[in-house]
Amino acid sequence: MEGPTHIFTQLQPRLLGVAYRMLGSLAEAEDVVQDVWLGWNDTDPGQVTDPEAWLVTATTRRSIDRLRRARTDREHYVGIWLPEPILTDGPATPEEMQEASSDLSIAFLTVLERLAPEARAAFLLREVFDADYIDIARTLDKSEASCRQIVHRAKSQLREERPRYVVSAEAHQRLMRRFAEAWSNADLKAMKEMMAESATLVGDGGGIVTSFPKPMIGGQRVAQLLFACTLRRKHELRIRLAPINGRLGVLRYFGEELESVQAYDTDGERILRIYVQRNPEKLRRIAAANRASFFN
Repeated sequence: MEGPTHIFTQLQPRLLGVAYRMLGSLAEAEDVVQDVWLGWNDTDPGQVTDPEAWLVTATTRRSIDRLRRARTDREHYVGIWLPEPILTDGPATPEEMQEASSDLSIAFLTVLERLAPEARAAFLLREVFDADYIDIARTLDKSEASCRQIVHRAKSQLREERPRYVVSAEAHQRLMRRFAEAWSNADLKAMKEMMAESATLVGDGGGIVTSFPKPMIGGQRVAQLLFACTLRRKHELRIRLAPINGRLGVLRYFGEELESVQAYDTDGERILRIYVQRNPEKLRRIAAANRASFFN
């Protein structure tokens, strides 16, 4: 018979997945899962008929409480708030990469910010984790009918914001490799050609470093902005491609310092949207993970 510690260890990746998608912060997600672990240790396993349901419910409820508090802070956030990016190991197949990028991307997590905490939980449990409505109802302490309505409204609310296109992982990767090469070679013409006319750049500096207070729109303007940074510090610039939230993106270094993590939305032919994370607090984990491997 599996012990409580083994059960929790086996389910921990799923619990982190729930909490991270709820909060958009891996640091906060880890705090939530740690709290759940403490609660699990204080629980008599003999009284729990379905450990997975117990742990997912506890994680979701704690995430809802944490998100309610976080939303107040985010209302006073300096500039645009973007999720904390994470590096994801390359999936074994393009199909797995496609699946990962659809519900883990920075674009998806940013759109989820439009939902109230309970609606976000219901939507994620149903649409991402394929939970039955009876389980969602138990988690949220609501009726099944109410949960169906919550999910329906959430889907309607997000419909206009979610991408209308489906791009293969291979096409996205090819475009990103071409773009990184053009950028590294300071080829402004090629960079502009890979931008959609209405391409948008969104940046998060957290009030710690400079960033744009509102999105920059226009492919030519966005390409010129990225290129300008290349000219100012061209001898220090290093562009590295990396899997960011399940989709190939850019780590931009100046010297040995990770300056930004950039997630890209494309249609396979053109870059549509760039999410630039510059807040040092949200870069610390990736910077630490990559420093040794990148500069050795």
